[in-house]
Order: sequence, then C-alpha cells, then structure tokens
Amino acid sequence: PTSGKHPAVRVWPDIMGLRPAFRIMGKRLAESGYAVLTVNPFYRAQKGQVFDATTEKFSDPPVRTRLVGLMGPTVGNPENTRKDATAAVAWLDKQKQVDTKRGIGTTGYCMGGPLVMRSMAFVPDRIKAGGSFHGGGLATAQPTSPHLLVPQMKSKAVLIAVAQNDDQADTTVKDKVKAAFDAQKIPVEVEVYPAQHGWVPPDSQAHDPVQAERAWARKLAIFGKALA
Repeated sequence: PTSGKHPAVRVWPDIMGLRPAFRIMGKRLAESGYAVLTVNPFYRAQKGQVFDATTEKFSDPPVRTRLVGLMGPTVGNPENTRKDATAAVAWLDKQKQVDTKRGIGTTGYCMGGPLVMRSMAFVPDRIKAGGSFHGGGLATAQPTSPHLLVPQMKSKAVLIAVAQNDDQADTTVKDKVKAAFDAQKIPVEVEVYPAQHGWVPPDSQAHDPVQAERAWARKLAIFGKALA
C-alpha cells in the first residue's frame, strides 16, 4: 500500500524462484492491504532471476536438474530457513510500512510449503498465519519433517491447500499435517483442490485459474482473521 502501516507477509516462491509471476502475485497481495516481501530464495547460489517462463519449461530435464540443484541449500537445510526467516522478519519490522503490533503472515508454493511451516516455528512470536499451496514434503519420515515443528508454532490460522495429484501420491500426508495442528489446537484448513501440482502461479504449466482464485480467496480469509 502507498500509505499507512499494514501487517506484513513474507512470500516463499516455488522452485522456479522470484520472477514476474511472483511480482504480480506480491503486488496483488499488497493491493489487499499487506506489506509484502518476496525475495529470491536461491540467493546463496545465484543472484537475480533463475527461470524464464517465456523461454523455459520446468518439465525439460536440463531445466529441472538445474533448479533442483539450486533448491538443495534452501529446502534441504532447515538452519538456512531459520536464518532467512529470522532476517526477513527483522527487516520487515524496521520498515515504516509495517504495523509491528500485528502479526506477520507467510505463504509458500511447491518447495515454499515446508518453508512456511518452518518459518511459523522458527519465528513464532511474530509469524501468526501461514498458507501452503501445493507444498511438497510437509510430512516426511525424517526427523527434520516440517510437521514435527508444529508444537513450536503460535499461529492463529493456517491454510494447507493440497494438489490432487500430490494427495494421490501419498494420501496420508494431509492427515498427518492436520493431526499435528489439531493436537496443538491451532486452527487449520486442509483441503485437496481438484487441480494439479503448481496450479496457483499464473505462469505455471499446471495453472488452473478457477482453483487458483479459490485458493487466493481462502488465503485472504485466513490472513484477514489471523492478522486483524
């Protein structure tokens, strides 16, 4: 917003990183009344834009291999998420546009889903709402599984929007995640959308405009409730 103070939102892009589609999504979220920070999650390995949706396809093996390689230090190392989430919140809280009396929200797409979970756990006193959209690896058998971090969270509302093909690959994930939040009495909305993995970003090969709008509306409802 061009004036006033507003609750902040930290956006974790998907595996294709910061690009025009996420700038558009960030601006749209700002138009809804939030001070939005969306950054390059791969800054440790490469500066600037890492993927061009006008000339590349994630389904192409060379492109996929390159992006998966960039993802490792971001998703594979929880301590890097801790550092990034903590730094982002500290920076946001210094901005004149941010209302520090209100909680912060965070959203993530694809690989950003587990980063949302970690962020809520690593900065619990500030991050009060989260939204994961077609997030991968939310509940795994590893000791670093994001769903095991729920007891550390102080969130007021959480949205877990699941792609139907992700759910088909492992129908137990959504139940494990919901059970973890329910055990801590953290309000959570878990829904399998009739759309494919990657349906939300407008430049995705799997983009579904109708279901993307549904997910967007639910995100605004969750944030409106938790960050009011």
